[in-house]
Amino acid sequence: MHKPHLIPSAALEEDEDDDSKKVPLFRRYETQGVIRQISFYLSGEIGEPIHYTDLLYTLRSTSESDIIFLHLNTQGGNFDTGLQIINNIAASPAHVITILEARAYSMGALIFLAGDELIVHDTCQLMFHNYSSALIGKGNEQQAQVMASGKWFEKVMRHVCMPFLSAEELERIFRGEDIWLDTDDIRHRLHRIQQGLPTTAPRKPRTRKSE
Repeated sequence: MHKPHLIPSAALEEDEDDDSKKVPLFRRYETQGVIRQISFYLSGEIGEPIHYTDLLYTLRSTSESDIIFLHLNTQGGNFDTGLQIINNIAASPAHVITILEARAYSMGALIFLAGDELIVHDTCQLMFHNYSSALIGKGNEQQAQVMASGKWFEKVMRHVCMPFLSAEELERIFRGEDIWLDTDDIRHRLHRIQQGLPTTAPRKPRTRKSE
């Protein structure tokens, strides 16, 4: 009579181990890409647009995997240049990080707010104010230029600065008031924006004291 052949359990375990080695439960694949990190420093007054063509071209010609660091320490300057930088930041495929390293006043403050990611060092300042310009031409031409420039400036400020600045703060700026913010104020506002909250509480209307 033929007796069944019994396989020791240890041998079964070895066979199972062999099978698991032959067919892996997962496979690993790896690809490598090139991530460029490019730094620009805006230090001092912002000058004529012609001096910033390298920055502007870089913003336009980068890829989605690139990171551009824009380090700011500027008192502001040329409005046209600043606006062109802001528009190119918005159009750039790269991730643009603006870094406030000391101060950014006037147009410098707007460039700071235009970044995809904002970084603030511990002892910094932002300052926002109304624009200034010199007019040439006949009286009616100057008046038309003032009206057009004022509308243009207000539109830019609302587009770039809100919700970091409230509508009420912008109206104060349009009336000629300067708004100064230090690092604590800036970080507080950025944190509230991330939470979807208004950055400031509305001012209480002033009431006349009864005589």
